[in-house]
Amino acid sequence: MSGKAAGSFPTRLSAGVIVVRRMGEEWRYLMLRAYRNWDFPKGLVEPGEAPLAAARREVAEETGIEDLRFSWGERYRETAPYAQHKVARYYLAETTAEQVRLLPSAELGRPEHHEWRWLSHGAALALASPRLRPILDWAAEVIARGA
Repeated sequence: MSGKAAGSFPTRLSAGVIVVRRMGEEWRYLMLRAYRNWDFPKGLVEPGEAPLAAARREVAEETGIEDLRFSWGERYRETAPYAQHKVARYYLAETTAEQVRLLPSAELGRPEHHEWRWLSHGAALALASPRLRPILDWAAEVIARGA
């Protein structure tokens, strides 16, 4: 990625994790709701911070989950630029955690999200915005290939 979006505007990078957990024979995807929008845990990469470190930090800050295993490696997918030239980079990791704690944000004094769910691929696709659907499909393909 060049760090520039269309029109030569600087790009702001967000980093997050598609957190998955095995439930029986099926993988479930963790999605968080803020108002009407469903997404994966993510947030802006801070100056000097590596994107993967930011992604791990955001998951811990937003959900309380620190048990992340990057079983498929540290590959990622990025969204096309959106909202104020932001690009979201998502890594894929699994957890054994079942419970999610929507922790208060230091900036807001309350949790950033209103709800969380462990969803099947189909249910996650139904809630995901168009910019997230290719990311979700990529994660499902990586999991299916086991690579």
